[in-house]
Amino acid sequence: MNPIPIIYQNQEIFIINKKAGMPVQGGEKIAHPLDEELAKQVGQKVYLVHRLDKDTSGLMIVAKSPQAANKWTKLIGSKEVKKEYIAICAGSLKEKKGEISEDIIQHGQTKRAVTHYQVEKEWTIEREEEAIPMCRIRLLLETGRMHQIRIHLAKQGCPIAGDDQHGNFKLNKVLRKAAGIKNLQLYSVKLVLPLNGKMETFINDGVLGAEPLGEGVANNEV
Repeated sequence: MNPIPIIYQNQEIFIINKKAGMPVQGGEKIAHPLDEELAKQVGQKVYLVHRLDKDTSGLMIVAKSPQAANKWTKLIGSKEVKKEYIAICAGSLKEKKGEISEDIIQHGQTKRAVTHYQVEKEWTIEREEEAIPMCRIRLLLETGRMHQIRIHLAKQGCPIAGDDQHGNFKLNKVLRKAAGIKNLQLYSVKLVLPLNGKMETFINDGVLGAEPLGEGVANNEV
């Protein structure tokens, strides 16, 4: 297995670039989870501060001790840490910038969930029988519920391409053939966090999907 890229580290945390398809936490029948693989790589136990879905790639904070994990979990909960994502979606949003505020049910409980978004680019994938509208959206989480971005965008009629759980399975099959989209198109691209008395920004420049997929068979870009 290839090493997990470490973008930054200090005495408390690692900032790593998680690849798509890697689960973050071990368990029964879960192979090569991030917490186990990173621990082997750095020679010490690591502690999860927050999570990314298995199929989501990009920047993530991992702590070096239980004390650090507790500190950084509270920082994320207090919104001192800002997390931005890029999603490639099938569909369009009427308002190109705004806020999605819709509760999410988790473990039988209703949780407040807020996602801020801005549409960065729109284009169309043309097929013989239909034109598929596509867009690239930048998202900033105000709350961090499980699958929040995926659920919010799907409920707006603009599901993330490659999301078979919350999105459009039938359309995803079309996109696989028409544009080569095989995986969930959601990426953690930016972290802003307090370090050494100031706010530091980390950006994942090499994220796949940051440019529109399927442009070779697309037109009507906006």
